Amino acid sequence: MRIHKEGIPTIALTILLVAGLKYLSNHFIGTEWIWLQYSVDTVLVCFTLFIISFFRIPNRSFHYSEHEIVSPADGKVVVIEEVFDEEYFHEKRLQISVFMSPANVHVNRYPIDGEVVYSKYHPGKYLVAWDPKSSTDNERHSIVVKNNKAVILVKQIAGALARRIVNYAEVGKSVKQNQELGFIKFGSRVDLLLPLDAKPAVKIGDKVKNGISVLATY
Repeated sequence: MRIHKEGIPTIALTILLVAGLKYLSNHFIGTEWIWLQYSVDTVLVCFTLFIISFFRIPNRSFHYSEHEIVSPADGKVVVIEEVFDEEYFHEKRLQISVFMSPANVHVNRYPIDGEVVYSKYHPGKYLVAWDPKSSTDNERHSIVVKNNKAVILVKQIAGALARRIVNYAEVGKSVKQNQELGFIKFGSRVDLLLPLDAKPAVKIGDKVKNGISVLATY
């Protein structure tokens, strides 16, 4: 396991904050309140470990396949339905959405090989990620990957806690399945808009992992 580069500033700031709070607690909490000191120390250690774990990148053996769409995110499948896409395709597509809780790994990866033909950031609201309107109203970054078998839109969506979307896509660049495409800080969701003839390999409520779980075949 390693720590994602996006987490270095946040972790450094957290350590400084925790050190400051530890200094204040030592200064203001007397020895007669030693149980309170232990409680504060426990909370500070747990908070630091949580922040560090949020930016973890676990060691994984990725799944590669020309005929399968691999999950771009860790989390739970919350949507499988046909929708009308007004942003890029202007037609019906099969949407599969993965909700990412703060406890999930938050690296996002490309679900297929191909060329990035579209990349656009959209400012917006910060509705809770499971709200259906979050797909169109929230801050988000959409990218489209095209190969000789399919064209897929991947949408990173901010949520009530996630206020920072990082996206590395560059239009015109070739990308590989499971290559890192970005990162979302502190919980949100990722939508995939697939061809209507794609066959879902998951059901609502399934837990999936980026780079490993197959969402659909095509």
